[in-house]
Amino acid sequence: MSELNFLSATAMAEQIRLRQISPVELVDAHLARIERVNPKLNAFVHVAAESARAEAWAAEQAVSTGDSVGPLHGVPISIKSSIEVTGMPFEAGSKLRAGVHGKEDAVLVSRLRKAGAIVLGVTNTPELLMAWESDNLLYGRTNNPWDLSRTAGGSSGGEAAAIAAGCSAAGVGSDGGGSIREPAHFCGICGLKPTPGRIPTTGHYPVSAGPFALLGVVGPMARNVGDLKLLFEVMQGPDDGDAQFAPVPLRWPGAEALRKIRVGYFEDDGRTPVTPETRVAVRTAAEGLRRAGFTVEPFRPQGLESARKLWWQFFGVAGGMMLGPMLAGRESNTSPILLQFMERGKQEPSHTGETLLNAWVQRDLLRTEILKEMREYPILLCPVAAIPAFKHGERSWQVEGKTVEYLDAWSYCEWFNLLGNPAAVVPAGKSPEGLPIGVQIVGRPWEEEMVLSIAEVVEKEAGEVGAYLKPLSS
Repeated sequence: MSELNFLSATAMAEQIRLRQISPVELVDAHLARIERVNPKLNAFVHVAAESARAEAWAAEQAVSTGDSVGPLHGVPISIKSSIEVTGMPFEAGSKLRAGVHGKEDAVLVSRLRKAGAIVLGVTNTPELLMAWESDNLLYGRTNNPWDLSRTAGGSSGGEAAAIAAGCSAAGVGSDGGGSIREPAHFCGICGLKPTPGRIPTTGHYPVSAGPFALLGVVGPMARNVGDLKLLFEVMQGPDDGDAQFAPVPLRWPGAEALRKIRVGYFEDDGRTPVTPETRVAVRTAAEGLRRAGFTVEPFRPQGLESARKLWWQFFGVAGGMMLGPMLAGRESNTSPILLQFMERGKQEPSHTGETLLNAWVQRDLLRTEILKEMREYPILLCPVAAIPAFKHGERSWQVEGKTVEYLDAWSYCEWFNLLGNPAAVVPAGKSPEGLPIGVQIVGRPWEEEMVLSIAEVVEKEAGEVGAYLKPLSS
């Protein structure tokens, strides 16, 4: 295993600029790592070795001739296969899209390339992204680099596994109900779910439109918060193809303004229990922020249970209505976990125009009330999920003497998709089995810079840095 693989993306770019390492050397190290561990992980569904080496050679020539270079010059990254990349599979894990390849780069991919990043390939997802584990009939399941008998999460599970295992310096996932944050939590890396419209979803499949534009976002994933900040700066900005876009400028807070932020934290939502180690991780993060000079107090917003129920009205019920006609008569080519999702959606009546409109209005009213509460605590600190990475095939767990069902375990993420809050994940603990446990740092809409700045403090004071090395280096 090359030490190059576990440098931060920021350090890679800096050492390339200083000619301490070459882009060719760096890309070769990552391709070698992929060749060695991807058969165990099944994180990448396509590796573009030839084009990556060609781009690395061009990047090396640019450095050697003194050309101006971007902030990610020569850094090898990966992209979730639900995001369009020219010439690479763009199938979103579905047999119904088998053989579909990108015709052009998604806007965010173009921005990353312009900054100098080199795309190594695209990563695995559940079929049409509708699960919290990555498994499909096209490519099979992705395994967690901490424990191959466990899932890497979903729907950005391939991306999280690739980054955690040193196969990619950083990358891009998408999130409609925890799909960046849960895999980051499971795999011991960092991830950011931005406010809808802050990073363009243009070029994502399924398309973020209608009520789904309220929920679905794309965002960066990396091994540390500094790299999230760098990727966020490169990727953010309005685009006409995103239904929620807004021209929000970058606004990084100064140290004095940052310390004035009050943080509210809660260990559970009063409905779905979390493991004892998850409670410890939240407390550890809260104590770390206090040591750094922040006011941190117990606080849990009202209305979270209403948010959970409303989220399912959009993601589960409306999502099932959208997918139903596409899948009808094609069940034999549909992944079992997607069929399970569809069955859950059918447990409630399909929407009429009136019920969908009512859900939308209730969502907006609830969002208003919770944002009022967050005036006192603009940052929330809470769990990412009830449990760490679960074994393949599991669907319920015993936590604090109560059965936690599959859908309920991730409700800690789902609220903030409904409400549109930005939220970052930072590793802050471990389970008795040595599995990573992340914490979630949540802010008010359009305040990603505040979220990432406080996440960086949590990482410094309480983070589990480097723990992801253990499983595949032993």
